[in-house]
Order: sequence, then structure tokens, then C-alpha cells
Amino acid sequence: AAAGLSYVGGYVINTYKSYDNFLQDKYALLPAVIIICVAVVMFIIGLIGCCATFRESRVGLGLFLAIILVIFIAEVSAFVLGFVYREKVKTDVQTTMHSVFEKYDGKNPGSTVVDYLQEQLHCCGVKNYSDWTTTQWFNSTGNNSVPLSCCRQDMKNCTGRLDQPQEL
Repeated sequence: AAAGLSYVGGYVINTYKSYDNFLQDKYALLPAVIIICVAVVMFIIGLIGCCATFRESRVGLGLFLAIILVIFIAEVSAFVLGFVYREKVKTDVQTTMHSVFEKYDGKNPGSTVVDYLQEQLHCCGVKNYSDWTTTQWFNSTGNNSVPLSCCRQDMKNCTGRLDQPQEL
């Protein structure tokens, strides 16, 4: 279990590097760090449990049970807090994404991240392609189209024009 949690925490941290422009709040990595810390603690507790079992120590096994119960309570608390604050996180991420999309010009590093995000997640805009119509980039280009990163990968001649939404 500790190895699995370590993998998940490491994967989240590694994935964060690709999307850090969308998550302005550096506390977004806090859950991943907590997961890794819990994995280390679980590994140590697992060793204590194994040693207590091999020695057939009632005190050691009682301590092991108490620690496991505390961890279980902490996990339930984390789940409840995540459930309670999910809408706030969703709103914060959407607000940040709208601001990053507003700064899109096709050339700056933030634009590269937007293109990467849209290509990897097979999406266009924050909610859909119509989000682009309110951006400065859309108004400045005047060609009534969205970035080519919005195009479906199976469409070879996609121009990003809004009059062909089936290609987006």
C-alpha cells in the first residue's frame, strides 16, 4: 500500500509540472506531498506491525491497531474535506484557466501550455470552444477561429474555424 501511495503521489507531482500555469496556487501540490508522507509513515507502521507479529507482542499489536485506527480516521477526514471543498477548487481552477486563456497569444510560454493541455485532454477551451470567443486572441485575429490545438487529431485539414464545429 505504501508503494502504491508513493507512486500516486509521485505521479501527481510529475503531472503537475505540465499544468502548473493553470494551478497558480502552490498549495495544489499539498495533497500529493501528504500522500507521500502518509506512504512513508505507512511503511514504518507496517514494519512495526510485522515486528510485533513476529515477536507475538500484545503491546506492539495493540499499538499497531491504535495507529491504524488513527490513520483511518485521518483518511476519512481528508475524504470529507475534499468532498466539502470540491466546488471551491473547481471554481478556482476555472478562474485561473480563464485568465491563462485570456493571455493566450500563440507565442508565449502560457500559450504553449494551453496548446499542450488542449491536445493532451482532447478539449477546446475551459468548458467548450465558445470560451475562445471572449478572449483577446480571438478578437485580435479576426478570422473567426480557435487555435489549431482545438482540432480533433483525426482531422487532417482542420483550420479551427468556428463554422466547422465538427472538426473541433
